[in-house]
Amino acid sequence: MASEQMKHVALLLLVLNFCMYVIVLGIGSWSMNRAIDHGFIIGPGFNLPAHFSPIYFPMGNAATGFLVTFALIAGVVGVASAIVGLNHVRTWTGDSLPSAASAATISWTLTLLAMGFACKEIQLSIRNARLRTMEAFLVILSATQLLYIAAIHGASSFRRT
Repeated sequence: MASEQMKHVALLLLVLNFCMYVIVLGIGSWSMNRAIDHGFIIGPGFNLPAHFSPIYFPMGNAATGFLVTFALIAGVVGVASAIVGLNHVRTWTGDSLPSAASAATISWTLTLLAMGFACKEIQLSIRNARLRTMEAFLVILSATQLLYIAAIHGASSFRRT
């Protein structure tokens, strides 16, 4: 009975995480597209600016490029981890637990890395509303992904294969 309750908790967290990772991917993709469209334009006869960075973003601050890059990586791995987690919740056996737990753990560590850059961006303070939204989602995702990992591991003590 407790295993079935944990299954529902895990499914709820899985769907929540999937939706938030898709939102992070959407905002990160917008930021990357804007940086590509409005970044440095270097043509023949032009020199590179003195402090040129290949991770230059016209909005935000010095941490924005790193935040967006790692948020996109964390978002893609998070969506893939949600797909693996959906298979685990569907079967709910001990055979599918290792793959779901390892994918979720990798996704969580990448989300923590992106959250670290989000904290640095918050400290530097110059950013727009979309970046603030992505920062908030990354902070929330770091907690909910950890809860999801705990839910699938906690149910393994109740489960019988």
